[in-house]
Order: sequence, then C-alpha cells, then structure tokens
Amino acid sequence: MNVPDVQLETERLILRLPRIEDFDRYAELFAHEGSHHIGGPLTRGDAWRRFLQMPGAWMLQGFAMFSVVEKASGLWVGQAGPWYPDGWPGTEVGYAFHPDAWGKGYATEACAAAMDWAFEVLGWIEVIHSIAPDNLASQAVARRLGSRLRGPGRLPAPLDSHPIEIWGQTREEWRARRVLGATRST
Repeated sequence: MNVPDVQLETERLILRLPRIEDFDRYAELFAHEGSHHIGGPLTRGDAWRRFLQMPGAWMLQGFAMFSVVEKASGLWVGQAGPWYPDGWPGTEVGYAFHPDAWGKGYATEACAAAMDWAFEVLGWIEVIHSIAPDNLASQAVARRLGSRLRGPGRLPAPLDSHPIEIWGQTREEWRARRVLGATRST
C-alpha cells in the first residue's frame, strides 16, 4: 500500500506521519507517571514496540494517529488522530500529549484538525473517544470538541480490564458546530 503523504496544519501545530526522530519524546511521554490513562508508564523497550503501531497502521490501513509538532519550536508534543484497530468500539480520534504540552490547548486544536480529516477524507460518519472514567482532562477535551458521554464501553483484549467511557458525536453534529476555516490541510 502507498502510505499517503498527509500533513495537516493548524495555527500552532503541524500534524504529520510519525518519524523515527519522534521516538525520544514519545518514550518520555509513556515513561511519565501521568501516562497511566493511556497504558503507561512503559519501559523504553515497551514504548518502542507501541511507537511502531502508528507507522504500521498508516502502512496497512492508510490512516492512524499523526505526530503533532509545535510549529514555533519544531518539537514533537504528542499524537492525535484516527485510530480503529480490530475489535475497537468505534472509529476513534484519540490523543496523547507530552507532559510539557499539557494545558496549552494542543489536544483540542490537533483533534479538531484530525476530526475534519477523518470526516472529510476517510468518510467516517462518527467519531468516538475512549476515555478512562477518572481522566477529567481528556473528558474536558472531548467536551470542547462537542462530544457527549455515550456511556460505558469496552476495549478488546488485552485492554478489556481497563474501564472506559465512550464519548462521541456524528459527522452531522460536528459539521453543525464547526467553525469554518479553523484548520487547513496541505
């Protein structure tokens, strides 16, 4: 399969396919104690194996989470984008950000661009976010994006022991509230 040459751009961020140079910051994110909501903390070796999931999904599915890079510094600040592995509870736009990027609005900004792309390019009719019930920061991002709590959900094994709630919205709901011109793709 030909991996698409996709890059999205927002006011402060560039969303692009993952690159090897993103790994050190990715490993820092997943080593951080605050990564427990996204399956961490992980050793560097375990983070490496998880890191390879996104390029693999891009290669096989033609989509996955983007690496999110801060325009001003060129620094990798996180990942966000479409995610739909086998057995997943729905077409997700997920997100995970490095601790030094928390509280800057990057997750909302990146996810808005990724949702535009998922609805317009991939043709998705809905987007979900799988969020731990006690992850108040991610719930706030979902709310800012216009998603609503749909109820409890379940991830496939081996993640099925982690409690999650499904937040989401339809393409029509997204389009009805979306501010035109907030993102652009290149």
